[in-house]
Amino acid sequence: MINDGIININKGQNMTSHDVVGRVRKILNMKKVGHTGTLDPMATGVLPICIGRATRIIEYLDLDLKGYLCTMKLGIDTDTMDAWGNEIARADEAAVNAVSEDDVTEAFMDFIGPVSQIPPAYSAIKVNGKRLYDYARSGQEVDVPSRDVYITNLDIEEMHLNEGYDTSITFYVECTKGTYIRSICHDAGELMGVHGMMTALERTDSGVFSVENAVTLDELAAMKEDELEEIIHPAYAPLIHFGEIEVNEYDAMRLVNGLPVWVSHCNMLRRPEYEMKSFLIDLREEYRRAYNVFGLMEEGRKFIGVVFTDDTVENVTPVKIFYDGGQKD
Repeated sequence: MINDGIININKGQNMTSHDVVGRVRKILNMKKVGHTGTLDPMATGVLPICIGRATRIIEYLDLDLKGYLCTMKLGIDTDTMDAWGNEIARADEAAVNAVSEDDVTEAFMDFIGPVSQIPPAYSAIKVNGKRLYDYARSGQEVDVPSRDVYITNLDIEEMHLNEGYDTSITFYVECTKGTYIRSICHDAGELMGVHGMMTALERTDSGVFSVENAVTLDELAAMKEDELEEIIHPAYAPLIHFGEIEVNEYDAMRLVNGLPVWVSHCNMLRRPEYEMKSFLIDLREEYRRAYNVFGLMEEGRKFIGVVFTDDTVENVTPVKIFYDGGQKD
């Protein structure tokens, strides 16, 4: 039975990310299960689920870009910025029908590049140890700090204009972690002067994972063990921005036992992507010297874990070890 890896789940609507984790626990009869990035209950699409020791790489996915296909309607604003909230404002229908293609294009141009967003009141972000939706539900007001995100691409896929409160826009967004697509809908609607709310959202991509090769929970539940082996990705699969090194078996076991290894003993196959260049938003400095390390063991090439070079770049130091002498790649 496979005990470690990542499953690319295609989340259905009306499920929280926590619900998905619970279902995977039951299907695989495993306790150690976690998701790599929250999807709202109404959203569908890619939700990578880590099982076993692979849960330890979740903190390293800050560099993954996300892709979303979103549909919004014009004319109505809600407290949640989507169709599942309570209406708080409505524009005149004539004003909604007056929105032109040029108005839409001009409004969305403001969201390409660096963007400072204030998370929606109904979101899972914590402020002073309490989630924003808990403040909102209790009627409490709280100062919410803005967050810097980056939108690398925004394409308008469809526009159905001059249809009153059924006027809709479908667009694709590629962005950094932590971007709220609901906020884009809301803010774009305000720029057009008629309000806007999200009505559908699908995450099409999350780093190396795409919806085309995702499986539903029902499909996962019906799989036999050999079928599971084919769809479970190794823990290192999404860590494509890290460098890659190989070490011999002796040095691999030093790392397994928590000991450093000289860089001169390592075969550097790939340098970290952001070793010498900046990312779209602030990144952890250690990512500039992070590597996936593979050991040339007697039983074959095995993933040992994640290592960082030290400040002198003389040693690699183990950070998270995955190899236990029997792990399959």
